[in-house]
Parts: sequence; structure tokens; C-alpha cells
Amino acid sequence: MNTTARIGTLDSSTSTAAVTPAALGAAGVSLAFACLQAALAAGAPLGEHVWGGTHDRVLPTGMRMASAGAAVTLTMVAAVIARRAGLIGQPARWLTPATWSIAGLLALNTVGNLASSSPVERLAFAPATAAASALTVIVASRTRHQ
Repeated sequence: MNTTARIGTLDSSTSTAAVTPAALGAAGVSLAFACLQAALAAGAPLGEHVWGGTHDRVLPTGMRMASAGAAVTLTMVAAVIARRAGLIGQPARWLTPATWSIAGLLALNTVGNLASSSPVERLAFAPATAAASALTVIVASRTRHQ
């Protein structure tokens, strides 16, 4: 048995069976929101349901650009979560603070969704981001890269 730990490998003693489904769930929620943001950037008439519910139908150009950026960011979030769980790519030390940061940002996003004037954000998006945050905490806390 090789007791020498390689830098960047997943330590199986701290990994659990919960990590893979948690990572798939959190990454899945992130990708679903990325698809929604991409649709908004392309002109989907859902403005009253997103970004605080203050826009009718198609978002104005600036908000559509913000949605495009959000789509890219959410895709990267999904990739970081999947990589931290060992599902894709090579593990790296920077994934530890990145994954914890993502969990925190998703929690803050949940608060924003709860404060929204949009019922869709309050009743659908808030629980989804809360679940993604909790799942990301599972990934962050039950994996350790040496």
C-alpha cells in the first residue's frame, strides 16, 4: 500500500458516497440556471420572473448582457463543483476555497431570491439555490485534496 499522498489527489478517507450525488445535484442546478440565463440573454420573454421581477417580458440590452455573463459564470460554477468532487479534470488546491465561496454565494443568492418581488424567484429559485448551496457544502466538506 502506497502511503505517500500525491498532491492534488482526492483523499478517499474523507470522501463519502454522498459527494457524487451532491456534486451532480449542485452542478445540475447551476447548469439549469445557466440555460435559463442563456435563454434570457437570447431574448426569452421572462423578464417579470427574473432579476428581481422588475422588467416586463424581454430584458433590456444591459440585463441581457448580464444574463449572458451569468450563464458563463454558472457553467464555470458547475465545472468547479464537479472537479472538486473528482468527476471531471484533475483536482487542484484552488478548488477548496473556490467551492466554499460558491456555497456562500449560492446562500447569498437564496437571500436575494427570497427578497425578490417575483413569485417565481421566491417560490422556485430560492429553494433551488438553497439546495444547491447545501449540496455544495457537502462537496466542499467531504472532500479534501492533499
